Amino acid sequence: MANLTREIRRRIRSVKNIAQVTKAMEAVSAAKMRKAQQQVLATRPYAEQAREVLSYISRLPSVDSELSPLLNERKPVRRVGLLLITADRGLAGGLNASVIREAARSMRAWRAEGADVQVVTIGKKGRDWLLRYDPVVHAEFTAFPDNPSALHIGPVTRLVVNEFTSGFFDEVYIAYTHFTNTMRQEPKVERLLPVTPPPKNKISQMAPEYIFEPSPEAVLNRVLYGFVEVQVLQAVFEAIASEHSARMVAMRSATDAAGELIDTLTLVYNKARQEGITNELMDIIGGSAALESAGD
Repeated sequence: MANLTREIRRRIRSVKNIAQVTKAMEAVSAAKMRKAQQQVLATRPYAEQAREVLSYISRLPSVDSELSPLLNERKPVRRVGLLLITADRGLAGGLNASVIREAARSMRAWRAEGADVQVVTIGKKGRDWLLRYDPVVHAEFTAFPDNPSALHIGPVTRLVVNEFTSGFFDEVYIAYTHFTNTMRQEPKVERLLPVTPPPKNKISQMAPEYIFEPSPEAVLNRVLYGFVEVQVLQAVFEAIASEHSARMVAMRSATDAAGELIDTLTLVYNKARQEGITNELMDIIGGSAALESAGD
């Protein structure tokens, strides 16, 4: 009985130590999540407007898509490039698994249509999964800061743009986790290249006319790369905010589970301790009764 209570005490101490770690990680993730949330919400309107303006320019009759290679549609699609954005670390619930699952589903669909797939990864989790189950990693990028800038995104954008314009990729997609709120993050796979014009029902909601100087072609050729970079940067912002939110929720759940386990172990410990005391009392009473019988 003494060994049992000692083992239970050891487990309680161990769980309490784990709870302290998860509580601290929850606090750190909460602080990072607030900054990442402000960052993604502040840049999202600009990214959406940039996509709208870019799509508007691309549909103008005066714009020759052959002069802008990032607008060229290629048929048939022989090779697809996928930019997969995941986290470098785990302990974020099902965040990484969800976006990897969505990316894998899209990869199976492209291969079913006869296209080869090559993946450019941002984050260790996506890279490690691909190397283990589907080694099609074309390039990898890791160790991005929590507040990346165009300086960090530049090499990624240059790689996918150069591979597309050179003809190595016929299409480029981006897989990331869209930040909705603290409790909900949605994995998405969207086409990045070539640029897709907006649907007709959305065109009517846009401004009827933009005035470009010196010409739409010159503006398009100058800013097309920058708009693509904005889309990649915004996707990274979305993924970072989703990661910190998911990790904060996961650590909170782990802390709550540790508290419940401590309560359960404490109850078991008290029962075992009470049982040990009762057995000792019974032994004392039994010994006293035996002495009284021997004296009689």
